[in-house]
Amino acid sequence: MQKRQFLGRAALAGMAAAALPASQAAAAAANNAGPALLTVTGAVGKVNRGRFDPVRDQMMFKQKLSFDKAHAFDFAALAALPAITIQPTLEYDGKVHTLRGPLLLDVMRAAGASLGDAGKLVLRAVDGYAAVVTVAQARAQRYIVATHLDGAPMALGGLGPLWAVYDADKVPEMAAKPLAERFGSCPWALYHIEVQV
Repeated sequence: MQKRQFLGRAALAGMAAAALPASQAAAAAANNAGPALLTVTGAVGKVNRGRFDPVRDQMMFKQKLSFDKAHAFDFAALAALPAITIQPTLEYDGKVHTLRGPLLLDVMRAAGASLGDAGKLVLRAVDGYAAVVTVAQARAQRYIVATHLDGAPMALGGLGPLWAVYDADKVPEMAAKPLAERFGSCPWALYHIEVQV
């Protein structure tokens, strides 16, 4: 579908929703969750989306992913989880920045993931970059799924909309490393996590 047609149809859908009585519009909005920003696959127990579809899931298809069950989070679902704030020094400008979002393991719990210390989380970015962290590492280093940078939602095309990250300044063995070596296990533009047990 061409972009112009898509935008035109989206505008018509919005006008149609506005014409509904308030109670019907609220019901329609409740049934229309936002687009999935994060898909969690593997050892998950709370499934809320269908299996992998090579047409619908083009990015995953191109990155050779596949799954039978998954839990998808939109922005509202992530924002509904308790959030924490960290203030690491970032490698991009050498300055302290404020990042906010739920703990990575809280996101995994919301997906019903198996979280034994020996388990692994494969964190994948939209460009295909993947990092593997153990559940024990995610717990000890207090990884978050950052949704905000310096008080503003992170945009796709920047570091967002999601970033798996921790406060490297507060992890002694990482703080001792040069800035450029502290965040190799922190993919920005995070969109997929595979839970391995």
